Amino acid sequence: MIILAATPIGNLGDASRRLIEVLENAEIVAAEDTRTTAHLLRALQIENRPRLIALHDHNEKHKAAELAALAADQDIVVVSDAGMPAVSDPGYGLVAEAVAQGVTVTAIPGPSAVLMALAISGLPTDRFTFEGFLPRKPGDRRTALKKLATEQRTMIFFESAARLTSSLTDMGTAFGETRRIAVCRELTKFYEEVRRGTASELVEWAANGVKGEIVVVVEGAAPVAISAEDAVAQVQALVGSGMRLKEACAEVAAATGLSSRDLYQQALAARN
Repeated sequence: MIILAATPIGNLGDASRRLIEVLENAEIVAAEDTRTTAHLLRALQIENRPRLIALHDHNEKHKAAELAALAADQDIVVVSDAGMPAVSDPGYGLVAEAVAQGVTVTAIPGPSAVLMALAISGLPTDRFTFEGFLPRKPGDRRTALKKLATEQRTMIFFESAARLTSSLTDMGTAFGETRRIAVCRELTKFYEEVRRGTASELVEWAANGVKGEIVVVVEGAAPVAISAEDAVAQVQALVGSGMRLKEACAEVAAATGLSSRDLYQQALAARN
Protein backbone atom coordinates (compact mmCIF):
# COMPACT_ATOMS: atom_id res chain seq x y z
CA MET A 1 0.00 0.00 0.00
CA ILE A 2 0.86 3.70 -0.12
CA ILE A 3 1.29 5.24 3.35
CA LEU A 4 1.20 9.04 3.43
CA ALA A 5 3.09 10.02 6.58
CA ALA A 6 2.86 13.48 8.13
CA THR A 7 6.20 14.71 9.46
CA PRO A 8 6.93 17.54 11.93
CA ILE A 9 6.66 21.07 10.52
CA GLY A 10 9.31 22.38 12.89
CA ASN A 11 9.29 20.68 16.27
CA LEU A 12 10.62 17.13 16.35
CA GLY A 13 8.51 16.49 19.43
CA ASP A 14 5.46 16.43 17.17
CA ALA A 15 6.58 13.20 15.51
CA SER A 16 3.92 10.65 16.41
CA ARG A 17 4.66 7.18 17.78
CA ARG A 18 3.03 5.72 14.66
CA LEU A 19 5.31 7.75 12.40
CA ILE A 20 8.40 6.56 14.21
CA GLU A 21 7.24 2.92 14.18
CA VAL A 22 6.50 3.03 10.45
CA LEU A 23 9.83 4.63 9.61
CA GLU A 24 11.66 2.12 11.81
CA ASN A 25 10.19 -0.72 9.73
CA ALA A 26 9.98 0.90 6.30
CA GLU A 27 11.80 -0.71 3.40
CA ILE A 28 11.04 2.03 0.87
CA VAL A 29 10.44 5.73 1.53
CA ALA A 30 9.46 8.13 -1.26
CA ALA A 31 10.74 11.51 -0.11
CA GLU A 32 10.41 15.05 -1.40
CA ASP A 33 14.09 15.59 -0.58
CA THR A 34 16.05 12.47 0.34
CA ARG A 35 18.64 14.54 2.21
CA THR A 36 15.99 16.12 4.43
CA THR A 37 14.45 12.72 5.13
CA ALA A 38 17.83 11.19 5.94
CA HIS A 39 18.38 14.03 8.42
CA LEU A 40 14.93 13.39 9.93
CA LEU A 41 15.72 9.70 10.43
CA ARG A 42 18.92 10.60 12.25
CA ALA A 43 17.21 13.29 14.33
CA LEU A 44 14.53 10.82 15.43
CA GLN A 45 17.28 8.29 16.27
CA ILE A 46 15.88 5.77 13.82
CA GLU A 47 18.52 3.18 13.00
CA ASN A 48 16.64 1.76 10.03
CA ARG A 49 18.02 2.90 6.69
CA PRO A 50 15.28 2.33 4.11
CA ARG A 51 15.72 2.77 0.40
CA LEU A 52 15.04 6.45 -0.29
CA ILE A 53 13.44 7.37 -3.61
CA ALA A 54 13.11 11.02 -4.64
CA LEU A 55 9.52 12.09 -5.32
CA HIS A 56 9.21 15.81 -6.01
CA ASP A 57 7.36 18.26 -8.25
CA HIS A 58 9.74 17.72 -11.16
CA ASN A 59 9.58 13.91 -11.37
CA GLU A 60 6.25 12.89 -9.78
CA LYS A 61 4.46 12.69 -13.13
CA HIS A 62 7.00 10.15 -14.40
CA LYS A 63 7.53 8.30 -11.10
CA ALA A 64 3.89 7.87 -10.08
CA ALA A 65 3.08 4.83 -12.21
CA GLU A 66 6.31 3.06 -11.26
CA LEU A 67 5.85 3.66 -7.53
CA ALA A 68 2.15 2.74 -7.58
CA ALA A 69 2.99 -0.56 -9.28
CA LEU A 70 5.71 -1.18 -6.71
CA ALA A 71 3.25 -0.47 -3.90
CA ALA A 72 0.98 -3.24 -5.16
CA ASP A 73 3.48 -5.73 -3.71
CA GLN A 74 5.02 -3.87 -0.75
CA ASP A 75 4.44 -0.84 1.42
CA ILE A 76 5.82 2.52 0.34
CA VAL A 77 5.97 5.31 2.90
CA VAL A 78 5.59 8.77 1.37
CA VAL A 79 6.90 11.86 3.17
CA SER A 80 7.34 15.52 2.27
CA ASP A 81 9.90 17.80 3.88
CA ALA A 82 7.31 18.86 6.47
CA GLY A 83 3.63 18.23 7.13
CA MET A 84 1.22 16.04 5.19
CA PRO A 85 2.25 14.88 1.69
CA ALA A 86 -0.07 15.91 -1.17
CA VAL A 87 -1.11 19.16 0.59
CA SER A 88 0.79 21.78 -1.43
CA ASP A 89 3.56 19.17 -1.62
CA PRO A 90 4.25 16.13 -3.83
CA GLY A 91 1.92 13.19 -3.35
CA TYR A 92 -1.33 13.93 -5.15
CA GLY A 93 -0.11 12.53 -8.46
CA LEU A 94 1.04 9.32 -6.80
CA VAL A 95 -2.22 8.91 -4.88
CA ALA A 96 -4.28 9.45 -8.05
CA GLU A 97 -2.21 6.84 -9.88
CA ALA A 98 -2.46 4.39 -6.97
CA VAL A 99 -6.24 4.77 -6.91
CA ALA A 100 -6.35 4.18 -10.67
CA GLN A 101 -4.30 1.00 -10.25
CA GLY A 102 -6.42 -0.24 -7.34
CA VAL A 103 -3.60 0.15 -4.81
CA THR A 104 -4.60 0.84 -1.20
CA VAL A 105 -3.78 4.31 0.13
CA THR A 106 -3.77 5.23 3.82
CA ALA A 107 -2.26 7.98 5.95
CA ILE A 108 -0.58 8.61 9.27
CA PRO A 109 -2.10 11.92 10.38
CA GLY A 110 -0.01 14.52 12.08
CA PRO A 111 1.24 18.11 11.97
CA SER A 112 -0.46 20.48 9.54
CA ALA A 113 0.53 24.12 9.11
CA VAL A 114 -2.82 24.78 7.40
CA LEU A 115 -5.02 23.60 10.27
CA MET A 116 -2.75 24.94 13.01
CA ALA A 117 -2.71 28.44 11.48
CA LEU A 118 -6.49 28.38 11.08
CA ALA A 119 -7.02 27.24 14.66
CA ILE A 120 -4.87 29.96 16.23
CA SER A 121 -5.73 32.78 13.82
CA GLY A 122 -8.75 34.01 15.75
CA LEU A 123 -10.80 33.96 12.54
CA PRO A 124 -13.89 31.81 11.81
CA THR A 125 -13.05 28.12 11.51
CA ASP A 126 -16.42 26.65 10.54
CA ARG A 127 -15.87 27.11 6.78
CA PHE A 128 -12.51 27.68 5.12
CA THR A 129 -10.61 27.28 1.88
CA PHE A 130 -6.92 26.50 1.36
CA GLU A 131 -5.45 28.43 -1.57
CA GLY A 132 -1.82 27.28 -1.35
CA PHE A 133 0.84 29.65 -2.69
CA LEU A 134 -0.23 32.75 -4.58
CA PRO A 135 1.28 33.28 -8.07
CA ARG A 136 4.79 34.72 -8.08
CA LYS A 137 4.13 37.31 -10.81
CA PRO A 138 2.46 40.48 -9.42
CA GLY A 139 -0.16 40.67 -12.19
CA ASP A 140 -1.17 37.04 -11.80
CA ARG A 141 -1.28 37.41 -8.01
CA ARG A 142 -3.59 40.44 -8.19
CA THR A 143 -5.88 38.63 -10.61
CA ALA A 144 -6.09 35.61 -8.29
CA LEU A 145 -6.88 37.77 -5.28
CA LYS A 146 -9.50 39.76 -7.19
CA LYS A 147 -11.33 36.51 -7.96
CA LEU A 148 -11.37 35.74 -4.22
CA ALA A 149 -12.70 39.16 -3.16
CA THR A 150 -16.24 37.83 -2.57
CA GLU A 151 -15.18 34.51 -1.01
CA GLN A 152 -17.06 34.27 2.29
CA ARG A 153 -15.05 31.42 3.79
CA THR A 154 -11.86 32.05 5.76
CA MET A 155 -8.94 31.80 3.33
CA ILE A 156 -5.56 30.23 4.05
CA PHE A 157 -2.44 30.93 1.99
CA PHE A 158 1.19 29.83 2.08
CA GLU A 159 3.65 32.62 1.30
CA SER A 160 7.39 33.15 1.22
CA ALA A 161 8.96 35.71 3.55
CA ALA A 162 10.39 37.52 0.53
CA ARG A 163 6.95 38.10 -1.05
CA LEU A 164 4.93 38.65 2.14
CA THR A 165 4.89 42.47 1.99
CA SER A 166 3.84 42.50 -1.67
CA SER A 167 1.11 39.91 -1.10
CA LEU A 168 -0.29 41.76 1.92
CA THR A 169 -0.34 44.99 -0.08
CA ASP A 170 -2.26 43.28 -2.88
CA MET A 171 -4.64 41.72 -0.35
CA GLY A 172 -5.43 45.18 0.99
CA THR A 173 -6.26 46.34 -2.52
CA ALA A 174 -8.35 43.28 -3.40
CA PHE A 175 -10.13 42.72 -0.08
CA GLY A 176 -10.27 46.22 1.41
CA GLU A 177 -8.75 47.61 4.58
CA THR A 178 -11.35 46.26 7.00
CA ARG A 179 -10.54 42.56 6.49
CA ARG A 180 -8.90 40.86 9.44
CA ILE A 181 -5.71 39.00 8.63
CA ALA A 182 -3.43 36.78 10.70
CA VAL A 183 0.17 36.12 9.66
CA CYS A 184 1.46 32.95 11.31
CA ARG A 185 5.23 32.53 11.26
CA GLU A 186 7.53 29.63 12.18
CA LEU A 187 4.71 27.47 13.57
CA THR A 188 5.75 24.98 16.29
CA LYS A 189 9.28 26.44 16.33
CA PHE A 190 11.09 28.48 18.99
CA TYR A 191 10.34 31.79 17.27
CA GLU A 192 6.66 31.03 16.59
CA GLU A 193 4.74 34.26 16.11
CA VAL A 194 1.21 35.33 15.12
CA ARG A 195 0.57 38.90 13.99
CA ARG A 196 -3.03 40.02 13.57
CA GLY A 197 -4.40 43.18 11.99
CA THR A 198 -5.48 44.78 8.74
CA ALA A 199 -3.45 44.53 5.55
CA SER A 200 -1.91 47.99 5.98
CA GLU A 201 -1.00 47.33 9.62
CA LEU A 202 0.68 44.07 8.70
CA VAL A 203 2.49 45.62 5.72
CA GLU A 204 4.02 48.15 8.10
CA TRP A 205 5.21 45.35 10.36
CA ALA A 206 6.46 43.11 7.54
CA ALA A 207 8.37 45.97 5.87
CA ASN A 208 10.99 45.71 8.62
CA GLY A 209 11.88 42.22 7.39
CA VAL A 210 10.30 38.85 8.16
CA LYS A 211 11.97 35.45 8.14
CA GLY A 212 10.79 31.86 8.28
CA GLU A 213 7.86 29.79 7.04
CA ILE A 214 4.70 31.85 6.60
CA VAL A 215 0.98 31.02 6.62
CA VAL A 216 -1.51 33.86 6.01
CA VAL A 217 -5.12 33.51 7.19
CA VAL A 218 -7.66 36.01 5.82
CA GLU A 219 -11.20 36.70 6.98
CA GLY A 220 -13.86 35.90 4.40
CA ALA A 221 -16.04 38.57 2.79
CA ALA A 222 -19.18 39.66 4.58
CA PRO A 223 -22.44 38.58 2.90
CA VAL A 224 -23.71 41.22 0.49
CA ALA A 225 -26.92 42.90 1.64
CA ILE A 226 -29.36 42.41 -1.23
CA SER A 227 -33.07 41.81 -1.60
CA ALA A 228 -34.38 38.51 -2.90
CA GLU A 229 -35.84 40.31 -5.92
CA ASP A 230 -32.49 41.83 -6.86
CA ALA A 231 -30.77 38.48 -6.35
CA VAL A 232 -33.23 36.76 -8.68
CA ALA A 233 -32.61 39.54 -11.20
CA GLN A 234 -28.88 38.76 -11.01
CA VAL A 235 -29.64 35.08 -11.60
CA GLN A 236 -31.77 35.94 -14.62
CA ALA A 237 -28.99 38.15 -16.03
CA LEU A 238 -26.48 35.32 -15.72
CA VAL A 239 -28.88 32.87 -17.35
CA GLY A 240 -29.42 35.39 -20.13
CA SER A 241 -25.68 35.47 -20.74
CA GLY A 242 -25.67 31.70 -21.29
CA MET A 243 -25.12 30.25 -17.81
CA ARG A 244 -27.20 27.31 -16.62
CA LEU A 245 -29.84 28.20 -14.02
CA LYS A 246 -28.39 25.95 -11.33
CA GLU A 247 -24.90 27.39 -11.79
CA ALA A 248 -26.23 30.96 -11.83
CA CYS A 249 -28.07 30.38 -8.55
CA ALA A 250 -24.94 28.91 -6.98
CA GLU A 251 -22.83 31.89 -8.05
CA VAL A 252 -25.29 34.49 -6.76
CA ALA A 253 -25.78 32.52 -3.53
CA ALA A 254 -22.01 32.45 -2.95
CA ALA A 255 -21.80 36.21 -3.42
CA THR A 256 -24.84 37.15 -1.34
CA GLY A 257 -25.16 34.49 1.33
CA LEU A 258 -28.69 33.65 0.17
CA SER A 259 -29.90 30.09 -0.30
CA SER A 260 -29.12 28.66 -3.73
CA ARG A 261 -32.18 26.41 -3.47
CA ASP A 262 -34.46 29.36 -2.67
CA LEU A 263 -33.05 31.37 -5.57
CA TYR A 264 -33.63 28.43 -7.90
CA GLN A 265 -37.28 28.09 -6.85
CA GLN A 266 -37.87 31.84 -7.11
CA ALA A 267 -36.22 32.01 -10.53
CA LEU A 268 -38.44 29.16 -11.77
CA ALA A 269 -41.52 30.88 -10.36
CA ALA A 270 -40.56 34.13 -12.07
CA ARG A 271 -40.63 32.38 -15.45
CA ASN A 272 -44.34 31.62 -15.09
